[in-house]
Amino acid sequence: MMSLLRQGVGIGGALLIGCLWMGSLAVAQPKPQQVASLNLCTDQLLLALADRQQIASLSRLARDPSISFLAGQAEGLPLNEGGAEALLFSRPDLVLTGTYGQQDRVAVLKRQGLDVLQLGPWTGLAEGREQIRLLANRLGHAHRGEALIARIDAALDQAKGTVPRERSILVYGRGGWVTAARSPLSEVLMQMGFTLHQDVLGRMSGGVVRLEAIITDPPDVMLVDAGSQQAIDNGTALFAHPALAVAVPHGRRLALPGRLTICGGPSTPAMIEALSAEARAKLP
Repeated sequence: MMSLLRQGVGIGGALLIGCLWMGSLAVAQPKPQQVASLNLCTDQLLLALADRQQIASLSRLARDPSISFLAGQAEGLPLNEGGAEALLFSRPDLVLTGTYGQQDRVAVLKRQGLDVLQLGPWTGLAEGREQIRLLANRLGHAHRGEALIARIDAALDQAKGTVPRERSILVYGRGGWVTAARSPLSEVLMQMGFTLHQDVLGRMSGGVVRLEAIITDPPDVMLVDAGSQQAIDNGTALFAHPALAVAVPHGRRLALPGRLTICGGPSTPAMIEALSAEARAKLP
């Protein structure tokens, strides 16, 4: 009986080890040799984390210096128009895309057997760290992911307490759009010492705020896109409104280039550093 019990335990242990081994084989994925990106934000992460020879193609926005933080690095690399047909023909090992506006295309690619990884906009820095690690590991360059995370954390540590006393700040975009309170940018602003004026305006989830509401109850500081400093269309005309100039004078407006705030990733440490420099220069 004891020998049978030992034999049963031995067989069970061998089966358990075998299952674990087979499971590890199923989970393990080979390092992709050719990766295509269909989205501006996945472009940035791919450029930061992959070997150059791993990049099969980037989105057509990757070389636009007004919105692409790594536009210079994208020079010389193939671009795609985001269509499924070209990708099905070239068949990259991995396709990166966002989570909005491309669901039909993603479904086609998956049906044809392509490996598609969808990466959504960051809702916070913790999610950003997870996303960086996920992609860096998938690309076979975990150390690059950790290095990027370390740069973000170092910049955040330097920015803490930049604002000497609590001041309210409103991130105000084209057409009167206000950023949601749950975002990496809002998280950085609070770490710096700001309070979010969205709460006062009843827009913690973001959305459009009428100019009258801001003039009636203005924030101490406003953060705007550097490109909105001049009125060039209807979306930027409100920034030049005389009443807004009185409520929030230009000396109380911090400005950042859009390419630093559109995507989370390699631009994030640069965004934090530029925002801290703006606050130190303009706020007593």
